[in-house]
Amino acid sequence: MAERSTAAVDVADNSGDEPLTAQADQSTADGVAKNRERDTDTDEAQGSGGTESSGKASAPELHSGHKLARRYRLEECVTRLDGFSSWRAVDEKLRRAVGVHILPADHTRARSVLAAARSSALLGDPRFVQVLDAVEENDLVYVVHEWLPDATEMTTLLAAGPLEVYDAYQMVTQVSAAMAAAHREGLAHLRLNPNAVLRTSSGQWRIRGLAVNAALRGITSETPQRTDTEAIGALLYAALTQRWPYESDAYGLSGLPKDVGLIAPDQVRAGVHRGLSELAMRALVNNGATASRHESACTTPEELVKAIGEMPRIRPPEPSFTTPPDYQRTTYQQGTYGRQAPHPGVTQPVPTPPPPLQSRTGKALKWAVSALLIAALGLGSWQLADALMDQGNNSDDPDQTQTTDGNDKNPAKPVSKPIAIQSARDFDPLGSDGSENSRDIDSVRDSDASSYWQTSYYASSDFGRLKSGVGVILDLGKVQQVGKVTVTFVGDTSVELRAASGDTGSEPTSLDGFAKVAEGSGTSVTLKPGDAVKARYLLVWLTDLPKQADDGQFRGRVADIKVTS
Repeated sequence: MAERSTAAVDVADNSGDEPLTAQADQSTADGVAKNRERDTDTDEAQGSGGTESSGKASAPELHSGHKLARRYRLEECVTRLDGFSSWRAVDEKLRRAVGVHILPADHTRARSVLAAARSSALLGDPRFVQVLDAVEENDLVYVVHEWLPDATEMTTLLAAGPLEVYDAYQMVTQVSAAMAAAHREGLAHLRLNPNAVLRTSSGQWRIRGLAVNAALRGITSETPQRTDTEAIGALLYAALTQRWPYESDAYGLSGLPKDVGLIAPDQVRAGVHRGLSELAMRALVNNGATASRHESACTTPEELVKAIGEMPRIRPPEPSFTTPPDYQRTTYQQGTYGRQAPHPGVTQPVPTPPPPLQSRTGKALKWAVSALLIAALGLGSWQLADALMDQGNNSDDPDQTQTTDGNDKNPAKPVSKPIAIQSARDFDPLGSDGSENSRDIDSVRDSDASSYWQTSYYASSDFGRLKSGVGVILDLGKVQQVGKVTVTFVGDTSVELRAASGDTGSEPTSLDGFAKVAEGSGTSVTLKPGDAVKARYLLVWLTDLPKQADDGQFRGRVADIKVTS
């Protein structure tokens, strides 16, 4: 099923857990692993310290239709393994699909799973699939998380072939930045593989199972940052080559040939981007090959983010346009129904048509048209003269008042009116804390050009390659017709206008909740949607920042925003 492949949490997948020493166990179609008693892999590819024994606890005997907390209705079992089970469920209160992990309260890993889930939920980073609830009740421990039916896991993407250079660059950039933010909060993944990385329909990459997947499997590591960094290197290697960078096959990918060691991606497949190839080698553990051939190895996600920032930026490919075929002039050929078909190879004479309008009928038609034209000219001249005379008479009467015909077919266009901004809020969904200098946000609507709201400073105009942008959400109080939005900046700034759907009942919390309707750049930018837009919530989204003259930093400054109908 499509939803299972895109949203189910990869906690039972064994492929790739032992890339150097173990053969992956296979799973049946319903997600129940065969040879369950042998599922105690050591996760050497992920740098794991091994798995703990699950004790005598077994997976709870639940069924479709069972409800947890009188709210979460279980729909489909995705995984049943090692004393726990994972389900696709429905949150009947909010009417949305969710995922649920369930294990007995006396399971040896129940405490660690609860702790990992609650820590992951506190992070609140939108680049990770969010933990929504973590509860212990009725001898059960269950963890509820987001379900993303519109996302595709990286395993499915790689089944069709290697990723394009820009897609691979975006993947490693976004995943590295997300994991760096998680490690700053003391959280590690330890099971970061192609099944745990998803690409949404908007092109954003998201990570699922932060801390929770490892806790469910009892995986630990003495060097968690190195483990996650190597995992990112393996993801990039697979994205560039469609090969797993170890001898064992895993995640539907073929491993490297035996006894040749780890070779660079640009030696495995022709046309691989040289910079990304070296980046993958710097992230992977390769017994000293990195130090001798490339720059120093990256041992933490933070170092990997820095290395990506030092690379030349890879821009998206230009859209390709298909040249339309040349116009083929065809000659209409009358059908041969009821006639004898010509013999092939015999040239049929084409009769020469007579000159146009040279027949008796044509001559009569020409005289008729000429008469009509003369009559029309005479009538038009008479009406024009009559109108001029009436106008002269009307101009002589000073007391006459002009009136407008109520049946005028060209009424005056409605005059645009200013729309009051009820409130404004800073919007930074791709940042680690979700906030961007919120204390000065009201300066964007105070009509004072000397005051402004400004972003944090960055190492380059493209936000140091850490994110695609930041912005300001405008609340118009109610759904209204938006004609244009005028934004005044300090410095030449690139900006997009995005709008939430008119039927949105609440303010969107993610960038996917806003659709781009206009864009521009400059110090005073007028953003006018091409089509009619009705919305309550607007997003002024900054995409490229100027270098400010007073402090020499790359940062955006919004002095004023005006909205008109």
